[in-house]
Amino acid sequence: MTPIQLYTYQTPNGHKASIMLEETGLPYDVHIEEQNSPAFLALNPNNKIPVIVDPDRNRTVVESGAILLYLAERSGVLRPRHEIDAGMTLQWILFQAAHVGPTLGQLWNYKIFAPEKVGYVIDRFERETGRVLRVLDGQLGTSRYLVGGRYGAADVMTWPWIHAAAAKLGVALDRYPNLARWHDQVGSRPAVQRGVLVPDLAQHEAAA
Repeated sequence: MTPIQLYTYQTPNGHKASIMLEETGLPYDVHIEEQNSPAFLALNPNNKIPVIVDPDRNRTVVESGAILLYLAERSGVLRPRHEIDAGMTLQWILFQAAHVGPTLGQLWNYKIFAPEKVGYVIDRFERETGRVLRVLDGQLGTSRYLVGGRYGAADVMTWPWIHAAAAKLGVALDRYPNLARWHDQVGSRPAVQRGVLVPDLAQHEAAA
């Protein structure tokens, strides 16, 4: 099999794809590409990572949720077992894309990067973060993973942002015991630990 080409960066969204590739065992090469370069824009006009190119199928896939589902189908690993699981997996992947990532991303921006710290805006996104995490905590109070008792693509999609919330934004996961248990459990997987390091290692190699 020709290696899949992964275009990524050291962000939670980038970690989704590298973790999934590590979980599936598919061969891949890593590229740290300037997102506004003509070469990258030819792959994704929306100039966002991650992007994968599968030469054997002549496929370019953008958007992290679509990438994870494609890699699950391509490898047969972490693929939903039946129609109900497939529907639930899509539901939680979309919940991450629509709520978890955008909410924590905005909190990160206004709390860490914004030159002017606006209390009202930070408070708003901290409240919304709490609401979103309560939703996840509730789901994980009924099952070991986001979709029943089986680790899958929805967990890969969600974990990097929860990890960033705890490590970078100071979100106390002990307020969400089911989420904290899941975060530790997923984070203990060797493929997850390798996948988190992939973009950073590639950046260092590119700079060497």
